[in-house]
Amino acid sequence: MKTLAALLCLAAAEPSLKEEVELLRKQVLAQRDLYEDQQALIAELKSRRLQTSTWATQAELTAQVAALTAVDQSMGGAMDSMWMCLCGALVMFMHAGFGMLETGCCREKNASNVLMKNLVNVCVGTLGWWSIGWAIAYGAQNGNGFIGTTGWFGVDFYTQDATTGVITPVTCNGDGCQSTMLSWFFQWAFCTAGATIVSGGVAERVKSPTYALYAFFMAGFIYPVVVAWTWGGGWIANVLDVGYMDFAGSGVVHLTGGVSALMGTIVLGPRKGRFDNPDEFDCHNLPLVVFGTFALWFGWYGFNPGSTLGMHDGATGAMAAQVAMNTTLSAATGGITVFLLRYAIVRKYDVGALCNGILAGLVSITAGCGNMECGSAFATGLVGALVYQLSSMLLQKLRIDDPVDASPVHGFCGIWGCLACALFDWGKGVDHYHGWSGWGCM
Repeated sequence: MKTLAALLCLAAAEPSLKEEVELLRKQVLAQRDLYEDQQALIAELKSRRLQTSTWATQAELTAQVAALTAVDQSMGGAMDSMWMCLCGALVMFMHAGFGMLETGCCREKNASNVLMKNLVNVCVGTLGWWSIGWAIAYGAQNGNGFIGTTGWFGVDFYTQDATTGVITPVTCNGDGCQSTMLSWFFQWAFCTAGATIVSGGVAERVKSPTYALYAFFMAGFIYPVVVAWTWGGGWIANVLDVGYMDFAGSGVVHLTGGVSALMGTIVLGPRKGRFDNPDEFDCHNLPLVVFGTFALWFGWYGFNPGSTLGMHDGATGAMAAQVAMNTTLSAATGGITVFLLRYAIVRKYDVGALCNGILAGLVSITAGCGNMECGSAFATGLVGALVYQLSSMLLQKLRIDDPVDASPVHGFCGIWGCLACALFDWGKGVDHYHGWSGWGCM
């Protein structure tokens, strides 16, 4: 009886023993797989060997850093050159805008003469800038604070090894590598643009040979002296420890051209019958005026953003974008404000006034486009429109004949642009000067 009971118990326990054996078998297999994985990992680690190396010497490290720096500077210089050549070409295209605008504003019989003066201005102005203008504007001043004295006729624009004859065309620094020829080209575009402003103020009254001589003098001496005093590091650039802030030339380019145009038109006097029969002197071709305005607005994106004078890093690119936005806002604000003002005064739509309002906004923002926020750019364009309208009416009251309103647009709005640059400077509070600090706002 006891034997039978034992057999029954054994039979009942048999399934649990089988399960336990099966579990143990699985654990053994898992341990074997883990062991094999570990052996494979050990074999792989043994197959690897640390690379042997020696400590670099100071000379080797310096050489490697210098090589990397040279590559970085070369790339930055290439970007700068591409950017400034493009922007310089855009500024040069503004001559087409000046030519179309002036031709459309003048009488049809003088269209050929106006266009010829614009072409002569560029050609003669180029020779003046090359021969003496650049040297006066950006040559070494040697402490005189008035004009530069080196770089006549493009001499010393690059260095040449006396022994090997190898030419080094660029100068490198922390911001990249730029050639003097690059700066010459970009600033040439500004110089001839400033000289062209005068042609609009004296249109239909000056002989071509006389104007050619004036263009040479303007590009070779008058404009370069103003540049030497300001952008060239002359005496104005060191006034009151803050210097002269004019990002792209409301004062240097436009005020200089506007004042010259005003003096020219005063000296020459009004065109015969200008104030006796004013209807005879209306714009003869508004499509040319509008096209010229758009061409100038387009060229202004080389004028203002290009004045970053480089495109070697992200911060400079962001500054160019900020400048472009401010330029656009001020132009649009100035145009629509003058358009509405003129409608309120004469009770009719004046397309010519809209065009000059756009230009007034562009001139007004040119000085401060790099050191003010967009709301201030809007205010600058708004006030610039008022300045233009009032100054244009003042010239009419004084019987000063400016066929294209060159002096109100470039001269009076140039003055306002310089003032706005200081008033709306985005430094911390009104007692901090920001100026040329870029994004490093004080």
